[in-house]
Amino acid sequence: MDNINLLLVEDEPFLAKVVKDSLEQLGYCVTHAADGRKAFSLFQNHVYQLCIIDVMLPHTDGYTLAKQIRAVGSLVPVLFLTARTTTNDVIEGYQSGGNDYLKKPFSLEELYLRIAELLKRNSGNNIRAESAVRIGNYLFDPNSQTVKLGNSEIQLSFRETQLLKLLYDHKNAVLERKTALILLWGDDSFFNTRTMDVFISRLRKHLKSDPNVHIINLRGIGYKLVI
Repeated sequence: MDNINLLLVEDEPFLAKVVKDSLEQLGYCVTHAADGRKAFSLFQNHVYQLCIIDVMLPHTDGYTLAKQIRAVGSLVPVLFLTARTTTNDVIEGYQSGGNDYLKKPFSLEELYLRIAELLKRNSGNNIRAESAVRIGNYLFDPNSQTVKLGNSEIQLSFRETQLLKLLYDHKNAVLERKTALILLWGDDSFFNTRTMDVFISRLRKHLKSDPNVHIINLRGIGYKLVI
């Protein structure tokens, strides 16, 4: 695990020490920050392969920190640690740029597995290398995470960008629901399925001005982006 640098943002001293020490024993290099403001300063000046972020933080909360990380164009995976696990909380976490959610209290073994999975999934993440593409009358730019129609521009979240890119890669063909869930969420649980449905609805709203662009729901199978 040489040169795998993790940023741990946790304001509870005992938990932070336990997590940091445990991860370092596995060979990770872990930098700890106790508040969101310090964490973003560290992020701007160092390279990390993954960020582990508590939601409830002093100065800058975890959701805002994740948005700041995404705003500078970084695709580094973000794993939220939090006791806030209502549907709206989780959706807000994904909308802010999070990749996964781990509910407190959690086992260290589960944390290890989540970290390993996120690092594995991110190793092939190349959204930033993609060129802007046409989706009907829209110009979709994965780099800037936007869709443009004339002089109008819609800013997408990181998760919306990932999902729309996946739909575009399968345009006019079926994107299986399970495939999308595994690639973007890591598993095809019922909860993640409901969360993805929310993001599909948001993408439909973003693309509604072009009547020739449709995201079709194939019940029990998946989705199809028809251009």
